Amino acid sequence: MQAYLHEAERFKDTDKTTSIFVGEIRTLAIQIEDVADEFTYKLEDCKHGGFACKARKRLKHIKTWYRLAAKFQEIEAKLEDANRRKKYYTVRSSPATRSVSQSQALHFTRDEDLVGIEENKGKLVEWLIPGSGDGDDLEQSSSKVTTVWGMPGVGKTTLVDHVYNTVKLDFDAAAWVTVSESYSPEDLLKKIATEFRIAVDVANIEMRVLAKSIHNHLQGKKYILVMDDVWDAHAWLEIRKVFPTSNCTCRFVITSRKYEVSCLATGDHTIHLEPLKAHHSWVLFCKGAFWNDVDQQCPPELQELASKFLAKCQGLPIAIACIGRLLSCKPQTPAEWENVYRGLDSQLTKDVMPDCHMILKVSLEDLPYDLKNCFLYCALLPEDYVLRRKVTTRQWIAAGFIRGKEENNKLEEVAEGYLTELVNRSLLKVVERNHLGRLKHCRMHDVIRLVALNKAKEERFGEVYNGSSAGAFSVEGARRITVLGENLEQLSRSGATHLRVLHVFGTYINTDLLKPILTSSKLMSTLDLQGTRIKMLPSEVFNLFNLRYLGIRDTEIESLPEEVGRLQNLEVLDASRSKLTYFPNNVVRLQKLRYLMASIDGSQGA
Repeated sequence: MQAYLHEAERFKDTDKTTSIFVGEIRTLAIQIEDVADEFTYKLEDCKHGGFACKARKRLKHIKTWYRLAAKFQEIEAKLEDANRRKKYYTVRSSPATRSVSQSQALHFTRDEDLVGIEENKGKLVEWLIPGSGDGDDLEQSSSKVTTVWGMPGVGKTTLVDHVYNTVKLDFDAAAWVTVSESYSPEDLLKKIATEFRIAVDVANIEMRVLAKSIHNHLQGKKYILVMDDVWDAHAWLEIRKVFPTSNCTCRFVITSRKYEVSCLATGDHTIHLEPLKAHHSWVLFCKGAFWNDVDQQCPPELQELASKFLAKCQGLPIAIACIGRLLSCKPQTPAEWENVYRGLDSQLTKDVMPDCHMILKVSLEDLPYDLKNCFLYCALLPEDYVLRRKVTTRQWIAAGFIRGKEENNKLEEVAEGYLTELVNRSLLKVVERNHLGRLKHCRMHDVIRLVALNKAKEERFGEVYNGSSAGAFSVEGARRITVLGENLEQLSRSGATHLRVLHVFGTYINTDLLKPILTSSKLMSTLDLQGTRIKMLPSEVFNLFNLRYLGIRDTEIESLPEEVGRLQNLEVLDASRSKLTYFPNNVVRLQKLRYLMASIDGSQGA
């Protein structure tokens, strides 16, 4: 079912029937997971103790076996019914094809609208124009690959498009192709042949003949080929031998959001495009929001709100352009702009930044199932939150997202590889590396986080609760919740029976309001209370048989009761920088414990 959900994700926007069916399958998968976890716990419970004890436990749980078996049969019936209804109501139509390039084409960028690209533009022009040379031997070579990479929406296509239009007249032949996420070498070569205006019947030609035609057409010429939005290095490696390099001067430009693709560059001819600096962000914003004004300047009464919008965009050009374009259609009043900002802060990115949402959504859909879970997990943490490598990977392991791929492959190594992969896909940004060059801290861009939160809510993966008493907040079926405020009243009344992960980031919380949440969430696997000023854990914590991660970092808890030994599935106990002076004896009963962190005399220990 998980495999189906991952594959169906890219087709669920095809029609409402498919979307509804995917939602039903997701709900049933959640129910199956709950039943399976409870069954596993009861089964493990029957294995402990002597013969008489085991027999008593089997009899004690006999009603549970019947209830769980009945629940499985009920789920199976619902699954069959959903499948039958989907077949009956399915509209027969060709699958929808995603194309980011079509959206990008609608928003053509004029030269006068370009901001902050001068340095990289000059570098690209110098690398691409034959004979322009800067003394580098690579400049004199007949063939050269240049790559431009960076996070989605950072302006890779805009930069290369501007330079391409500047230099293409210096070549005998020029072509630009956008590489789809699910490309085929044959279709790619057909697009290239069409762009180079090679006189062949691309619809009926064999691939071998097509490759030969491209090769012969370009032989002896100066030519340039841009491959935009390449998702996989193989897209270039599979076709590169088609292009002649002897007796030719050829330039290849590849844009990508992935680091591994950037490594295709010749020598150091790669540009890692970063978000805009503050000055350029302001200029781009004003060009978009006030395009119809003569001076294109922000009025004084709107400057504070404009700064808030730019802080949210964090230099991401497509986000700045989207918001500027939206605000240009609104009355230039603080009240109207405040309404737009509240909409953005409420994660309504589909309405406020549709282009940005679409481009980032494609990156999310490309993630393998477990990697996407890890990424969405990070999005549930607070805005601008610094992700520590060790803490983050341990939380992923405790949540069950990490699986050893080989016998000798430790879960920690797999988890760290996932973190590196998210950085290489430009979905997380490196904040700090240690002296060995390993990732130490990273962070998620605010706009990427907003899109990821929409995805997390849509898939019932998790939600963020800000503690506001205004409006309704329903956690029915929610698997993971992050609390960013100190008001737990609504959450406490909600009855979060499916809750698996609870992060609380409020400083002062009422533990009495926490108790009903813990009581109703019997299958909770992660409880993270870091930074809260609680002095004692509620007794309900020690009834969480499924708990794998307990975080009391930076709390004022001075002691743990002997009941902590009942948490037989606990893998991580993080008590770093807490007020603990000792651990109870029953800690030694935690046979699955992988990590025990504590501060001893003010220093970090493990």
